Amino acid sequence: MIKCIAIDDEPLALTQLTGYISRVPFLQQVKACQDAFDAMEVLAAEEIDLIFVDINMPDLNGLDFVRSLVVRPLIIFTTAYSEYAIEGFKVDAIDYLLKPFSFQDFLKAADKARRQLEYQSSSSSENEANVFNDESSLFVKADYKIVRININDIKYVECMSEYVRIFIEGEDKPVMTLLSMRKLEERLPSGQFMRVHRSYIVNLKKIAEISRLRIIFDGNVYIPIGENYKDKFTEYINRLCLGK
Repeated sequence: MIKCIAIDDEPLALTQLTGYISRVPFLQQVKACQDAFDAMEVLAAEEIDLIFVDINMPDLNGLDFVRSLVVRPLIIFTTAYSEYAIEGFKVDAIDYLLKPFSFQDFLKAADKARRQLEYQSSSSSENEANVFNDESSLFVKADYKIVRININDIKYVECMSEYVRIFIEGEDKPVMTLLSMRKLEERLPSGQFMRVHRSYIVNLKKIAEISRLRIIFDGNVYIPIGENYKDKFTEYINRLCLGK
């Protein structure tokens, strides 16, 4: 099933979109949102595969909302304004539905998303062998070569769609490799690394500061602690914290 959300500030358009989603067997709607801010809360708590989003919305329009996403699901824009089409594809939208659109048009776009996700899944499976490890090191395929990474030197890992970026102590640039976050999480020692957000894994031994449910690295990198991971992380910190 493809987990999706629908975003539109017009109630009638949102109702129609929700109805279309319910008719497609491979789509599972997590929530119908009337603005981008509501959608942000969903994305912070859930792993979403696909977003149907209107462009012309008050406060934060659909294009700016998509540009703001660090981890970007597949995007299908729905709008009454054809002049936005070029801008929509500049942010790598998989399709663009011009209102009013039929169920057949919607189904065609949804099926395009399904095929894209199947391709990404097969590519990820083929590249699960991108990581090899012993007790102290990982070997990852990056930039057409195999790179050895000392596990203890990893500060944190960031998910970027089907890629992960591994940030290493003493290195200016992260190592990027085609790999699923789940697979890397399984390979890292659980006593030392913790998933604190759907987009981040941190090395617990490298944490220097925590402020307002954010982990601070190097004084200027702020990693959010997701709602679904907050209790586990807070329990870990409370075990080590002295005083009130």
